[in-house]
Amino acid sequence: MTERMISSGNATICTESFGQPDRPALLLIMGACSSMLWWPRAFCERLADSGFHVIRYDNRDTGRSTCYEPGTINYMLDVMMEDAAAVLDAYGLKSAAIVGASLGGMIGQLLALKHPERVRQLTLMISGPVAVEPDVNLPPIDQKVLNHHAHGGAIDWGHEASALDYMVGGWGVSAGTRHPFPDDLLRSIAREEFHRSTCLVCMYNHALLSGGEWAMGQLDQIKAPTLILHGTDDPVLPFPHAEYLARKIPKAKLVALKGAGHELHPGDWDLMIDEMKAMIL
Repeated sequence: MTERMISSGNATICTESFGQPDRPALLLIMGACSSMLWWPRAFCERLADSGFHVIRYDNRDTGRSTCYEPGTINYMLDVMMEDAAAVLDAYGLKSAAIVGASLGGMIGQLLALKHPERVRQLTLMISGPVAVEPDVNLPPIDQKVLNHHAHGGAIDWGHEASALDYMVGGWGVSAGTRHPFPDDLLRSIAREEFHRSTCLVCMYNHALLSGGEWAMGQLDQIKAPTLILHGTDDPVLPFPHAEYLARKIPKAKLVALKGAGHELHPGDWDLMIDEMKAMIL
């Protein structure tokens, strides 16, 4: 694995790769308020062992990428889409299989619409539509998730134990019930996040994001073969969001992760990787 910094517009983006560059490329795009660490290293290594060249990166305002003043927003979702394209450019890739989790999946949708030649295949994990028609009613985020994050402003982000408890607790309220909660794994990632991030609290600038409205009504224009992996008990983007994607994106394949929440649980990795290999390799 190799970490490198790349340029995208006025920002610097921190990236890391796994596996051999001559293998099919996977670009992993993480969701809101989460650095690339939340693509667990062991998951990335298993993807690489399965025959992929895996690239993950920190979105703006996370990890070691460019961060802005807390409580401000200096870019739109469309800029984050161009960041993904810039990562492909930096690695000399004309195209790749794009794998997006949550907000990362929405970035992937924009990329597939704006730059279809860059997206050989699209995998949407625990994600939802980037833009929904006004007459479509999809279930909202569960109140328990909102209640947890409503206390984020009261956290002492310089105190390690408090920050770790809050981050792990956020995954806890989003988890499903099928598998035991992977506290040790998530706490280890949170600890690395705490010590690695340039500005930990800056990740919450993502709550101010806007953009991507131009994609409304255009999901049927996505040409890339699309795989949708989604937990049936997701409290952040409930399962009907995935069903909507499957209806709108031509020939999309929806795989339900029974009893899973808004998470990439190790208990589902085998199924996820098998489905990705079947569609991409």
